[in-house]
Amino acid sequence: MAVNRKDADSIVKALEAGVVPKRGIQYLLVGRRHEVEEVIRILESVSQGRSDLRIWVGDFGSGKSFMLQTIQNLAQQKNFVASTVDLTPNRRLYATDGSANALYTEIMDKLVTKSAQNGNVLNTIVEEWLTQIMQTLANKYHISQAEVLQEQYRLEIENTILDTFDKFQSVALSYEFGQAIIQYYRGLQQNNRQQMLQAIRWLRGDIRTMTESKQSLGINRVIRDDNWYDALKTMSELFIEIGYSGFVVNLDEAVNIYKLSNSVSRERNYERILNIYNECKADVARGLFVNLGATRKTVYNNLRGMASYGALQGRLGLEERMDSDLVNTNRTTLPLKPLTNEEIYTLLANLIHVYQVNYQTDITMSNEQIVQYMEIQLNRPGADEFLTPRAVIKDFIELLDLMRQNPGITASDALHDKFGDVAAPIQKDQANTDDDQIEVF
Repeated sequence: MAVNRKDADSIVKALEAGVVPKRGIQYLLVGRRHEVEEVIRILESVSQGRSDLRIWVGDFGSGKSFMLQTIQNLAQQKNFVASTVDLTPNRRLYATDGSANALYTEIMDKLVTKSAQNGNVLNTIVEEWLTQIMQTLANKYHISQAEVLQEQYRLEIENTILDTFDKFQSVALSYEFGQAIIQYYRGLQQNNRQQMLQAIRWLRGDIRTMTESKQSLGINRVIRDDNWYDALKTMSELFIEIGYSGFVVNLDEAVNIYKLSNSVSRERNYERILNIYNECKADVARGLFVNLGATRKTVYNNLRGMASYGALQGRLGLEERMDSDLVNTNRTTLPLKPLTNEEIYTLLANLIHVYQVNYQTDITMSNEQIVQYMEIQLNRPGADEFLTPRAVIKDFIELLDLMRQNPGITASDALHDKFGDVAAPIQKDQANTDDDQIEVF
């Protein structure tokens, strides 16, 4: 693998901390060929104006967060705007206390594109579209783009913006979106940075009261808990109009809905999932691809999970099919099976190479020694129930750290130092035994 050092640094730093790396994730992608092929197929379909939804299901350690990050990276490569966020007690799909609006704001904050991978790029995207409009007008009148900012062309530009939103399928907030972008354009025209900032705040859902919205921008409505999904659909259509392939939204840690103690609140959140499901499957949400990361209990538990909401239960499929050995990626609820021993071996071998690139060092570890490490981990009492890829990777990086920082010791020496003559059993108080706790891998 040709790994650049910046990606290698991101990978090692993230894995040492037990989190999914944002960069270079393709170097660790093993055992997910069928899933990746399905995602690529869906992205191609969505780029043609359709929409879709997938629920990635697995117990603790199955790789849900890793898969969602992979989806984001694939989406960026294919010119989608993407955003990956965690559902939390303060960021939910349905709420009346601002928590749903907070989820929308977080989605906007985490926007990334192929050329802007650090998030918070909404203003860049808006300016990109305004530049396209002004360039078209400049070509029409054979003038420079700077001249287009003159007052005599303002009405034509604003009408172009409004005409664009008039064509959208999602009409609930389309007029207000057009007004917000017009206000951004006027701020750009007048070099009024405060007005531009207020327009972006409105688009991000940061302006919470109609009084502030009307006073600062002259817009009579705001993005709230009850209409944030309409705003999301409008944003998706805007991205398509600008020239992007569509909008990918990944919502991880759906277990936090399962954990809600209030049954009415859980039901309302599942009702919102049903709404998103129906619209994405019917291509109503143009250009939108939504992914949820959820544990099996979150999906199939009949008392607290999605299956407890009758109208949603029939759309989830049978839980027994999750354990089938046959591959079927053309379903909404997709199981993420644990990596095989062979796939874990490939992952560790790749990780050695990434580690060497990051630290510019030459660490020797034979195939037999990698296998020996795997056997130690897999044969430890309780490994079947408690051992996760995160633990395997963190321990492996620690071995590499020992070999790098102690020149002269062998992999066997490092293994002995780490595990001793007999591998210590995994204790329940040393591992996360609840498959519905928030997980990284």
